Amino acid sequence: MAVDPQVLLDLIVQAAGEKKAFDIVILNVGNLTTVCDYFVLLSGRSTTQVKAIAEHIQDKLTEQRIPVLRREGFRDGHWVLLDYGDVVVHVFQEAEREFYGLERLWQDAPVVKPAVSGLT
Repeated sequence: MAVDPQVLLDLIVQAAGEKKAFDIVILNVGNLTTVCDYFVLLSGRSTTQVKAIAEHIQDKLTEQRIPVLRREGFRDGHWVLLDYGDVVVHVFQEAEREFYGLERLWQDAPVVKPAVSGLT
C-alpha cells in the first residue's frame, strides 16, 4: 500500500512529539539521492528515550498499516534508523547527531517544515 509521503511525515512527527523528541528536522533529499525522498532527523536525551521514540513511531505507523521496512540500531539506542521507503527516520542521541552531522552532509537538501505544529 503506497502512502502519501506528507501523510507519513505528519504521522512520524506527531508520534515523535508524543514522546518528547526534540530538534525535529525534515530534509527533502529526493533530488540528491535515489534512496528516499525525505530524511526525518530528531533527537532524544538518552538511550531509553531514543528507543521509546523509535518504538512509538513504529507502533503508531503499524496501527495505520504502514510497516517499517528496516530498523537498525535499536539494540544500542544511540542512533536508530527506521526505513519507510520514501521516508527514512533517524532518531539520535544528541552526541551521535552532532558527531555524524547529517545536516552538514545533506546541507544542499531543502528543509521542510513539519505540517504538525508546535513539535520542534
